[in-house]
Parts: sequence; C-alpha cells; structure tokens
Amino acid sequence: MEEQKVCPVAKKCGGCSWQGISYEEQLKKKQKQIRKLLKDICLVEPIIGMKNPYHYRNKVNAAFAHRRDGSIVSGVYEEGTHRIVPVDECLIEDQTADAIIRDIRGLLKSFKIKVYNEDSGYGLLRHVMVRRGFASGEVMVVLVCASPIFPSKNNFVKALRKLHPEITTVILNVNDKKTSMVLGERNITLYGKGFIEDTLCGCTFRLSPASFYQVNPVQTEKLYQKAIKMAKLQGEEKVIDAYCGIGTIGLIASSHVKEVISVELNKDAVKDAIINAKRNGIKNVKFYQGDAGKFMVNLAGQGKKVDVVFMDPPRAGSDEAFLSSVIKLAPEKVVYISCNPETLARDLKYLTKHGYEAKSAVPVDMFSWTEHVETCVLLQRKNI
Repeated sequence: MEEQKVCPVAKKCGGCSWQGISYEEQLKKKQKQIRKLLKDICLVEPIIGMKNPYHYRNKVNAAFAHRRDGSIVSGVYEEGTHRIVPVDECLIEDQTADAIIRDIRGLLKSFKIKVYNEDSGYGLLRHVMVRRGFASGEVMVVLVCASPIFPSKNNFVKALRKLHPEITTVILNVNDKKTSMVLGERNITLYGKGFIEDTLCGCTFRLSPASFYQVNPVQTEKLYQKAIKMAKLQGEEKVIDAYCGIGTIGLIASSHVKEVISVELNKDAVKDAIINAKRNGIKNVKFYQGDAGKFMVNLAGQGKKVDVVFMDPPRAGSDEAFLSSVIKLAPEKVVYISCNPETLARDLKYLTKHGYEAKSAVPVDMFSWTEHVETCVLLQRKNI
C-alpha cells in the first residue's frame, strides 16, 4: 500500500469523514461494526477491501459560485450548508473528471458565462456533473444550467474538447427550479450520443445523466460476483431482481439462471434497463415498472413459484410491506445487498423471525475514507 495521502479540505467538506485513519484500520472498523450488528443473526466473513482506495468515484458533481472579487470557485457544499468548499482535486474522485471541472471553470470567464446565484436566481451555470466509464473510458459532461439558452455553446464544447479529447458526449441539463436537486428534467445533447456505456461483470450498460449506477465500479464487480456466487445458481432458477434500477444485477445473473423478473419503480430506469438487455442480447429477463412488494404479492396470489430474490434497497432499507411480500412468495433463497448496516440488521431480524435463516454476510468496502459499508447477505428458507 502506498503512503497515505492527506486532503487539505477534509474537515470542511465532510465527504471523507475517516480522513486520518489508516486504510487497514478503516477495514477493521467496518468489519467490527458489521460483526457487532449481526452477531446474533449470522456469520460475517472477512471484508473485501480495495487494492488502491483512491480516485474510485466514477461520477463527480461540482457546484459553482462567484467570490466577492468576481472570481469563480467550484467544489462541494460544506457539510450541512450551501457554502462552497473550493476543490481542485479530490482523493476519492476520478482524476480526469476533476481536471475537466477545473478546465470548465477556466473557460467560463473567456466565454462570459455567469454562474448561478441561489439567492438572486440570476446566472446560468449551476453544476457540472462528469461520469466516466471505468472499463470503456467514455466520458460524459453534463452542464446543469438555469436556462436552455447557452451562449456560443458550439464554440464552448469545441474549446472544452480541445482540452479534453477524451470527452465522448456533452449534455445541457435544464434545471430552472428553486431546488437543491442537481439535475432538472430536460436534457439537450450538445455533442455525441447523449449517453456513455460501461462494462460491468461482462455486461454493457448505457448510462444517461440520471441513471443510477454504483460509483465504485471496481468494488461493484466484486460485490455482484459475490452476490451471485452466494446464491449458488444451477442454471434452472427463476429469479426476481427487486429494486432493479437500470437492470445491473438481473442482467449479470441472467447467464446463470433460467429466467429473471426485474422490477423497478422509476420509469426512466426501466427504459434504460430494457435498452441494456437488448444491447447485451439477453432474452431471459423481463422488466416490470411498479412497486416490487405489490408485484410479489400478486405473484404469490397467482400461486407462482420463484427460487431466488435479489434485493438491493435504498439506504432506508426495506419496509414491512416489501418484506412480508417476500415471506408470502417464499423463495428458497434471498440475497440481500445493503448500503446501510443498521436497516440491514433490522430487516434481517424480520426475515429470520418469519421462516428464513441468515447463512452468511460479506462486507464490501465501496466507500473508502467514509464510514459507509456495503454488505451482502444470503438467507435460506427453513424447511418448516
């Protein structure tokens, strides 16, 4: 392991709350936390850490503001405020993305582009988001603006691409509302295809500006491979991918099973997922837009059988309505992928009270230098 790097703005930014703790120590702390939370529930295997825990975030957001002297700063909001902490380079962000953001800041003055002021509602550029395909190297730049009218946009894109020929698409996203949300509803493609592609576990995924995609692709591969391995798939199973997003886990698992049913509430994510299945020539996955819990209750009501449920809920975990729908459907196995250990422990207690046995848990370090940890747990139905 290389010598630990130190970030000058860590205290103000609040993003890397474990700055100053050695990486080995971070892994030990995360392991200990999961063991403590799950000690009465199941065995916890050793945490899967990163070989190089720096510059892993493949999506970078930067906010922009004017200083009193008229100069422009870009960076992140100070924790709990809307004051911008200037950031030129970040130890966990993709270095290409950071360089592009710095150069956009440099171009604003010569193109006389004003940055947006939250208080007055005056100005054009609000945020810049950069996404980079880890395997493909494709780069998307999203200029989040308060208006669809961007002066001399073609020349701006030309100047930016001269500095960064690696950029494959530039998108103008219109966010004209008074909101703390970064992206607005409308996208205008200024250059390229309007999306990028990336490969994960042998499948190719299309990423639009708003697509949900794990920010640490190196560890995501390890996490998903572990999840599929834990399920010990034999090739004949019928599987549900609940909270499927753009289809990642279901599409990756599809070559190991007979059939995948993927369910997702977000309409745009389902559109992306259908495109991703076509792009990979995968024919044994069906996508449904709707609430996964209700969907599973309907399946159970029709007497349908499912062998495995993969679930990857948001930070709030699952609700009782969803968990009780899993119990009703009674799959042989449940693979629970969690980004919040507390809600994971709570949900596992519910499932183990209602006919399931948690077999093993594997923590995966997806967010080095922060307290966050991802965990994958296998549950097996007890033969009652």
